[in-house]
Amino acid sequence: MTKAKATTYWIATLFVAGIMTISGVLALTHSSGMMTALAHLGYPPYFSDLLGVAKLVGVCVLLVPGIPRLKEWAYVGFGITILSASYSHLLSGDGLLALEPLVTFAALVLSYTTCPPNRTFFHPAPQDAISRRDAAYADDHPPIVSVDQAYPAMRRSKP
Repeated sequence: MTKAKATTYWIATLFVAGIMTISGVLALTHSSGMMTALAHLGYPPYFSDLLGVAKLVGVCVLLVPGIPRLKEWAYVGFGITILSASYSHLLSGDGLLALEPLVTFAALVLSYTTCPPNRTFFHPAPQDAISRRDAAYADDHPPIVSVDQAYPAMRRSKP
């Protein structure tokens, strides 16, 4: 991974983590601005607790090294949350304000696409790699050198 790609990854990831941390804390503390916005969008007050906890847990998962499977779920959860926020603002008649969450979504996509291989669930394999199961099978079964050895019962008899 190049230094520029790593820098891009961390800038995008920290931007998303910062936005999600701030909005998660505001949701958990039931700040008046957050509660007014949620009410305007048609969400009940208890939704802020669920949203705040989910955002803060997602930020922890995103920043902690390892746990690649949970990172994939954090990216998905943040994506759903951000796109839902944009859609909610659009349907509530907020006009161009509905586009604001898409900036965070763009940073999320950038973070995901520049994520180092050791932080993702699916590691790219080299072209000549085989699975452990196939390697174990190859160790137990020597290669077949001829059809006659593979199928001795079908050996043609010479006339």
